Amino acid sequence: MNGTQERIVFLRRAAILCGVLVLVITSLSAFIRLSAAGLGCDDWPRCYGQALREAQRSLPASAVESRAVATARLVHRVVAVAVLLLVLAMVSTCLATTPRLPAQGVAALALLALALFLAVLGIWTAGARVPAVAMGNLLGGFAMLAICARMTVSTKPLKQPHPAVSARTTLARVAIAVLACQITLGALVSAGYAGLSCPNLMSCDFAGTTDLLASLNPLREPWFDATTPVNPAGAPAHVVHRIGAFVTLVVLATLGVAAIRSGRHTDGLLLLALLAVQVTLGVLLVVLALPLPLALAHNVVAALMVGVVLRLA
Repeated sequence: MNGTQERIVFLRRAAILCGVLVLVITSLSAFIRLSAAGLGCDDWPRCYGQALREAQRSLPASAVESRAVATARLVHRVVAVAVLLLVLAMVSTCLATTPRLPAQGVAALALLALALFLAVLGIWTAGARVPAVAMGNLLGGFAMLAICARMTVSTKPLKQPHPAVSARTTLARVAIAVLACQITLGALVSAGYAGLSCPNLMSCDFAGTTDLLASLNPLREPWFDATTPVNPAGAPAHVVHRIGAFVTLVVLATLGVAAIRSGRHTDGLLLLALLAVQVTLGVLLVVLALPLPLALAHNVVAALMVGVVLRLA
């Protein structure tokens, strides 16, 4: 094995490790964010969005950060520093040694840019009221996961393509776009405190909602009535997310079957299994009124689906 091959092997392993660490970061970030929103609190559902409601009315904060959240913040920072150092090592491996690896270098630089972007965004995350900040945090982490997933594939030796690979690749690219839209909508529902806006599988609470498109604006601050934790203005975003879930189910199930037929049995079966789990979690989140463990699992499974779909692309 020559020096270039050794660097490529290192990059593939570093990308796998980076992806695992970023998954840890996104999971911890989701735990911190959802805990701050009130999921898992003792006075559920009255405590949903309590911190935001108190801030909007200039009331002193009544919620005290738990030891679990404080520990999650500390671990989040430590792992984030580890990711930054690992990404810097990847950039150096690609561009600071000859012959340079331009394709991998672009991906490594994109990881570095996203890591720095998330570090800066984290300064405003804690006191932010508009969904755009939390969405940027979540989507930035998912983008890093996507790049890591692609790097694990792009550094592997090419194999003889199956005749069905071209069609599968096209379908996978469509699936990437659909999945990205669905994750964005899910982030909007979560960051917009719309989790309780649709209390059951067949209906949503639109009471008092005059602008149906307002909840789709990530720069609009969610506003609660003082007497209820339900945010009716978030119902339209919740409905669009449910429609998106059906579209995503159809597209990703088709991709999973196509992957199996083109010889990618493991990835195809894994995608179908993750899709089944994600749909089940989505239903249970509504039926059981947003239990924190299921919400965290929903976030993790979405991240894993991104990785599998990108491998198939």
